[in-house]
Amino acid sequence: MREALREARKSFGDTSPNPAVGAVLVLRNRIVTRGHHRRAGLPHAETECLRGLKRRVPKDAVLYVTLEPCSSVGRTGACTDAIIRAGVKSVVIGATDPNPRHRGRAIEILRNAGIEVRTGVLAEECAALNEAFNKWIATGIPFVIAKCGMSLDGRLTRPGREGRWITSSAARRQTHRLRALVDAILVGAETIRNDNPRLTVRSGSKARQPARVVITRSGKLPRDAHVFTDRFAKNTQVYRNETLPTILANLGAKDITSVMVEGGGDLLGQALDQRLIDKVQIYLAPIFTGGGVIAFAGEGAGSTLEGARVERIQFERIGPDVCVTGYPKCAPVSRNE
Repeated sequence: MREALREARKSFGDTSPNPAVGAVLVLRNRIVTRGHHRRAGLPHAETECLRGLKRRVPKDAVLYVTLEPCSSVGRTGACTDAIIRAGVKSVVIGATDPNPRHRGRAIEILRNAGIEVRTGVLAEECAALNEAFNKWIATGIPFVIAKCGMSLDGRLTRPGREGRWITSSAARRQTHRLRALVDAILVGAETIRNDNPRLTVRSGSKARQPARVVITRSGKLPRDAHVFTDRFAKNTQVYRNETLPTILANLGAKDITSVMVEGGGDLLGQALDQRLIDKVQIYLAPIFTGGGVIAFAGEGAGSTLEGARVERIQFERIGPDVCVTGYPKCAPVSRNE
């Protein structure tokens, strides 16, 4: 299954709105063929893997797949049909289908066809690979990542006449790699006015660019901003006087499975106050700036108990900076009747 996971990671960030999936066919403890889902509309991992064998599957071969095979016909045929036609007699599945309408259906179909099915092997790792897809397919709402680079005094900016960068070039390069993995980047109007960011992937070999989403109240945006004039201008969407939950629902309906909120502080604060953030990725620079823009400048929690606590937290040193990654969890708000 670990080899199947390695296969799945080969196309991580390229398959949206489909999940990243990997498969390997094992015969007498040796992998004889591999496959992964490369892009939406192309063959799924199981089909690609089985197609690589060039002959009927031996009876003692075992197919390992990171996600429960699809059992319905879409842009491609049902993988359950391909597995049955190929003569596979044993299948090992990592994570079950997160779609409530299909969860477990493929397992039942395969077992009814006389195939031995084992489930739950490295299930947590297999599920974590597609955390954005898992939320979106079950709720219709994109997975929301809050990303920012901030100083030790909690600022997103330097004083007015100084340079704009707080974090190191190494941290910014990692940001571009992260952008390559999400479907959309969300910013507020002030970020466009003050920073004129490009919000593109400019490093690595990824050709896929995320959608750029701008939120504005007034609608007064500089028409010569990069997001409206560069070669990716068609990727830019503007929402005026819409609430964050409404915007996220609209993006989800457009098959946007993941959104990265990059600023500014007011927008990050709104997302945190409204408990819309699924994951944080914060780059902490070893400086005090006294800049004017505060990170997560929202209303705050009513009490410490009601505040968000970050779980499954990880720390990574990137040059002089520290990247803090984790998943905010808020306690239920207590209300006195």
